[in-house]
Amino acid sequence: MTDAEIGEIEKRILDTFSELAKSMGFSPIHGNIIGSLIIGSGSMPLQDIAKKTGYSISMISLSMDLLEILGIVRKVKKSGDRKLYIELSGDLLESLKKVFLMRVKKGITGSLSAFEQSKGKLNDMRGKNKEEVLKTINMLEREIKRLDKYVTLLSETKLP
Repeated sequence: MTDAEIGEIEKRILDTFSELAKSMGFSPIHGNIIGSLIIGSGSMPLQDIAKKTGYSISMISLSMDLLEILGIVRKVKKSGDRKLYIELSGDLLESLKKVFLMRVKKGITGSLSAFEQSKGKLNDMRGKNKEEVLKTINMLEREIKRLDKYVTLLSETKLP
């Protein structure tokens, strides 16, 4: 396999994780960092991640903070080496599950809050559509609460 072919495969890996990060509401750089670490067998110097992704060291470092808070990566110093290494931390799929569930729960909470505000405004209004709109909001609220129960069950499910 040529270096060009290997480079193309690595690019596809970075693109895949970049798209995954975007679909979860994060920056593509977060996905590129994770993809680089997978290519690097789970651990790489910060400078090598910057080189592989094309982002500056400061951008990588800044983006690392969020990934570290989420428990996806950790910073490590190796004895006898001045470089700062970044490592995947724990189970990647479990971390991604946690992030996904956190995002969905935030959306559910926001929706339920918006429904409550809308119902409060409707109580102060008059009109023939009031009851129909209130009925619709109540139906949507029930469905969001069903989704919340499903997400709670999903959070309790063990990954294979």
